[in-house]
Amino acid sequence: MADIKVVELFAGVGGFRLGLEAASDRYKVIWANQWEPYKSDQWAFDCYVSHFGKSPDYVCQDIAIAKDRVPDHDLLVGGFPCQDYSIMKKISLGIEGKKGVLWWQIYDILKDKRPSYVILENVDRLIRSPAKQCGRDLSIILRCFYQLGYCVEWRVINAADYGQAQRRRRTFLVAYHNRTDRSRNFAERVCKQGLKALHKQVVENGILAKAFPIATHRQQFVDQWIDEMRFESVDDIMQKQKVYLHNAGVMINGRIYSVEVIPKYEAFIPLRNILERGPIDEHFFLNEKDMSRWIYAKGAKHEQRKRKDGSVYWFNEGAVGFPDSLEKPSRTMLTSETQVGRTSHVVTDLQTERLRVLTPIECERLNGFPDNWTDTGMPEKMRYFCMGNALVVSMVTRICKSLLDFTPKCQPVIKILL
Repeated sequence: MADIKVVELFAGVGGFRLGLEAASDRYKVIWANQWEPYKSDQWAFDCYVSHFGKSPDYVCQDIAIAKDRVPDHDLLVGGFPCQDYSIMKKISLGIEGKKGVLWWQIYDILKDKRPSYVILENVDRLIRSPAKQCGRDLSIILRCFYQLGYCVEWRVINAADYGQAQRRRRTFLVAYHNRTDRSRNFAERVCKQGLKALHKQVVENGILAKAFPIATHRQQFVDQWIDEMRFESVDDIMQKQKVYLHNAGVMINGRIYSVEVIPKYEAFIPLRNILERGPIDEHFFLNEKDMSRWIYAKGAKHEQRKRKDGSVYWFNEGAVGFPDSLEKPSRTMLTSETQVGRTSHVVTDLQTERLRVLTPIECERLNGFPDNWTDTGMPEKMRYFCMGNALVVSMVTRICKSLLDFTPKCQPVIKILL
């Protein structure tokens, strides 16, 4: 079988590539890009090349500059930066934010190269972003794919629902160009069966449905034509679009179908199983002077706070498990892991029964990376940061295995001028 030539954008420390290579040796990364703006040290890129080797085709440069060097390829993958969609930001700017605008760099590459397939990953909030204009950003992305001649599937996946150790919810988008057999066969079914074909694509026949089986679905659904949204351009959508899209859906030839699906759950890995068994260095353990801060951060709150304008409001927040249960999957790991705060994990050490934070190795295990993957010279704080930015490797592997079932060969790139 022919190799599938892959371009990897926003490569981080190589999670997408690990997932690709675990799926099949047919996937060959021919060009990769990783660059952290405003940083003199490029720790993630250094980690990437320490494992995959140095190459002129592995580029540490702003993608806005480097995109002109992207070669022709069959599959484009990337976990484009999520900070502007993340629920951890009080005001999410989405596709208009500093890093959200990087979608337009992806769009430029797709417009120029038209790869047969695309796999993208972002936070679960992408389908609701921005808060004041629900669903706008995904609508923009779908319209862009429509204009370039792609079908798109999307799905919000919780890794713990499919046998992993972390409750990490991420939106995955899989697109395939209209010239592919996959797209043509789907289009024929839609012509013959209409809404039924769209529904079956989401819950049974699609690449994501095959990778992540569904148990059932809700009754409500969205069935809408992009052209019926009555917007002249993407600029109009930026100002006016607001649509509630569910956690799974498909777009083909401008028609959007979306429905709320319930996973066919697989047994998760409890947090206990990823903890290190040997002696743990003392600096990972909680100290007495910080204990009151930990208790406050993890506890329930009902207190008055002041806004910047001086007005007063009541702030309410429920308690978080302290320590975290070892019999459940972990919560979502963030870039701020181990800092004294509500979102950092605190566990009972298996040997000493004292409270401590997770080690870098344990964070790597939560995402399915080999032990000490990020131990490549970067500071310990950056090891946590990189894992907080990473994806769960096995999720990519499942998607890429499913994609292979529909990819007997990659069709040649046919450039179309808009």
